[in-house]
Amino acid sequence: MPGGPANDNGNDTGQGPDQPPRIPMPRTSVEDGGRPLPTLDDLAQAASQPAPLVLEHRVLKSLLGAWALAACAPDETAAVEEHLGDCGSCADEALRLREAVGLLHQPESLDLDPGLRTRVLDGCLDRRPPRIPVPGWAAPYDAEAARLDALLQDIGDAEWHAPVRLRWFEDEGPMTRRTTVAGVIAHLLSVDGLVAVALGLDDPLGDLAAAGPTPRARTEAYWRTSHFPPNRSVRSPWREQTHDLVRTVSFTSDSGPARPAVSYGDFELPLRDAMLDRAFECWVHAEDIADAVDYPYEPPAPRHMHRMIDLAARVLPAALAQRRRTGLASPAHGRHLGVAGEPGRSLRLEIEGLGGGEWLIPLDSPAALGSAEHEVAHIALDGPEFCRLAAGHVPPAEAAVGQVGDREAIKDVLFAAASLSRM
Repeated sequence: MPGGPANDNGNDTGQGPDQPPRIPMPRTSVEDGGRPLPTLDDLAQAASQPAPLVLEHRVLKSLLGAWALAACAPDETAAVEEHLGDCGSCADEALRLREAVGLLHQPESLDLDPGLRTRVLDGCLDRRPPRIPVPGWAAPYDAEAARLDALLQDIGDAEWHAPVRLRWFEDEGPMTRRTTVAGVIAHLLSVDGLVAVALGLDDPLGDLAAAGPTPRARTEAYWRTSHFPPNRSVRSPWREQTHDLVRTVSFTSDSGPARPAVSYGDFELPLRDAMLDRAFECWVHAEDIADAVDYPYEPPAPRHMHRMIDLAARVLPAALAQRRRTGLASPAHGRHLGVAGEPGRSLRLEIEGLGGGEWLIPLDSPAALGSAEHEVAHIALDGPEFCRLAAGHVPPAEAAVGQVGDREAIKDVLFAAASLSRM
């Protein structure tokens, strides 16, 4: 405009002397300002970081519920958490919402309830009973094999080589044998094979030559002839064999011919007792494995433990007589052996807790009858403690036992119980 001041180029700006120019002056370059130029990494980082989300207070407050449930988008979560640092009322509300969410989501163990399988099967069988049910005397083995298999499903490949020390009691002292988790399953496979052979099933050892038909000789033969140390591949044949055993004994009728006896080399057990013996060993070695891999493991169901304890109580008189013949138990001190079928000196074995009971153990002859009138001693133990004593995992002198009466009889019975164990 005429009369207005001119800029450096002589152009009229149309502004008065006290007013800023309508056309801005040129900006100072970065190079002229003395500051360093941004690097390429700085420019890339700035471009990769999105601009923070800016929301109003009412919007941020409405997002608190979703934020407490961890259901917000990442940018919304960042905006809410930034806001909570400045707004006290929203911070209090967020804390109350988080506590409410905690009440809605109680922490639960990822481990399955050990009794879940039994409850599911019982529910199914109530609706549709099996055409050929598993005999009651084989149910403990079926249950303990299933529990051990569930434990094996949870362990990793490396844990199959975790060291395990097998323990048992022999003569006057404890014995041990070092192996692995896979070696324990190979041991169970080999010894369960004694029952399989008695039932006419395939021997898991096949053509392997063992030094004898005893559980220890069969196990050593399996370990010795393996080209590589046993690994998790042993689980499949062991589990298949357990299914075959349960399936085969389920076809055995109580009214049929006598069941085959199962030979352990130096002694025999009726099929009923052999299946209980295998259930007991399955549980004991499952605890060995659980200890090796640091995994919790519960005792058997009370009704199954009662059957196992009853088996041990029934064979105790024979074990005591065997120790007396070899000079490991005290003599009768002038008393004659009890007459077969007649009452004689007895010890009352009281097992406390679920699955327990009372048994009268004849002391002078395995053929004599236990008698309350001839009771000379009384011992009391917890159920799992007695089972671990019979497994050779607890020394007789260290068993937590209440005892009254003849000290020699008590010592003989405790050592005889420990001698029931074997590798």
